[in-house]
Amino acid sequence: MRKRCRFCKEHIDEINYKDTSVLKGFINERGKILSSRITGVCSFHQRRLSQAIKRAREIALLPYETR
Repeated sequence: MRKRCRFCKEHIDEINYKDTSVLKGFINERGKILSSRITGVCSFHQRRLSQAIKRAREIALLPYETR
């Protein structure tokens, strides 16, 4: 069964970079951004999501990597 984008389902257009609880669900234990193939997010929201994660990393809300 095909995964459906959770942001499209909930009609969310903007992904807030300050909402780290949501963003943490889309990075793995080493801090890398998960691909849309794994998460089921559409390409539009994958681009917004990766931009939000990178912004959160830049202001130290999320780690670049974990050991």
